[in-house]
Amino acid sequence: MLGFSRTTLPSAIILCMAVIFLVNPSMVMAQDVATGSATATIATALAVVATSALAFGTTYQGVPVVIARTVAEAGIFTISGQVNAGISCYLQMPEYISIAGDSDRMVIAFSTTDCTIDTALAASPGDPTGAVGGYVGIDPYNLPDGVNLSDNGFCGVYIGGKIIPTVDQTAGSYTGSIILTVAYTGV
Repeated sequence: MLGFSRTTLPSAIILCMAVIFLVNPSMVMAQDVATGSATATIATALAVVATSALAFGTTYQGVPVVIARTVAEAGIFTISGQVNAGISCYLQMPEYISIAGDSDRMVIAFSTTDCTIDTALAASPGDPTGAVGGYVGIDPYNLPDGVNLSDNGFCGVYIGGKIIPTVDQTAGSYTGSIILTVAYTGV
C-alpha cells in the first residue's frame, strides 16, 4: 500500500495534471464564440395588368380584321416589379373567340410578328403607338428568354392579331381570353 495521506493525495493529483498539461500543451484548449447573421431582401412583387383589350371593333360577316401591335387598339399588358429584374413571360393565346353562351365562335389568329415586349417602358400603362425598346415584332407563341424590367421597374407587352368571321357568322359580341403569365427568373 502506498503511503498517501488525505491531504497529500489531492495535492499529488493536481501536481500530476499540471505536469501533463505542461508536457502536452495541446490538451489545454481555449474557447471563443462568434455570432453571424443571415439576411435576405424580398424583391417587389410582380404585378401584371391587362391594361387594354385587343379591340377589333365592329366588322361584317366574311370580312377579316387585322389589328397591328403598334396601334391604340392593340392588346396591352403592363408588368411592374423590381427594377431591372429578369422575368420570363408566357402568353396563352386563344384559337377562337366566342359569342355569349358559346352558341357561335370566330377564328382569331396571330402571326409570328404580332407581339412586342417593351423593356424600356418608363411608366404604366404602356403605349404601343410610341417609341418602344426591347423585343419588337416577335412571335407571341415563342417569347424570348432574358427579358428584363426597365430602369423604372416596368415592361409592356403589346399584341396584335386577326379575326376571321365566316360568311354566316352570328351577329353579336365575341370575347376570348389572352393570358399572360410572368415570373421572376432570379437573373
